[in-house]
Amino acid sequence: MIFYDCSTAPSPRRARMFIAEKGLKIETRQVSIADGEQLQPEFLAVNPRATVPVLVTDSGTVLTENLGIAAYLEAMQPEPPLLGRTPDEKGLVAMWTAIAEQQGAQPVAEVLRNANPRMKGRAIPGPHNYEQIPALAERGQARVAAFFDLIDQRLRESPFLATDHFTLADLTAFVFIDFARVIKARIPESHRATRTWFDNIAARPSARM
Repeated sequence: MIFYDCSTAPSPRRARMFIAEKGLKIETRQVSIADGEQLQPEFLAVNPRATVPVLVTDSGTVLTENLGIAAYLEAMQPEPPLLGRTPDEKGLVAMWTAIAEQQGAQPVAEVLRNANPRMKGRAIPGPHNYEQIPALAERGQARVAAFFDLIDQRLRESPFLATDHFTLADLTAFVFIDFARVIKARIPESHRATRTWFDNIAARPSARM
């Protein structure tokens, strides 16, 4: 297998943490988004969508989305279970992962890509150029605050987002809450349940990869 990573970006960090949690050693190649390497012919030959992460399996299948990579690795290495153990757990992990992506990752990306001058003309990742929309950045800030509230409400009821143990849902939410620092968004001091959960995950070896 070959894993295409970018050490500074949140989406590849999700796959990198998942790989580490599984205890797998996979050949890794770095793709510098800052240097535009994802847009070079060499990488476009691997993933024409010009995004990372990418996992190329031993059979040559090219997986370009975190959910696909996670599903493949979970099937190949079931322990520890990160996508749920029972039908109910699997449904909850998928649900909370989607919530973290849609209500957490998306607004953080909206703020970053529509407000950062260095993202001018690159408001959406991929091979095509899109202009920034400042109103999306303003809306994104409000959505990030609402996401923090939602997560804290859930974590006051459960030590983890989806089940009674660490899963892809926690990993996903952790990565994007951590990355929210780039838009100067932090867990509010009043959100004690979220801060405890965040610190516990930050102490995991996979979070330091």
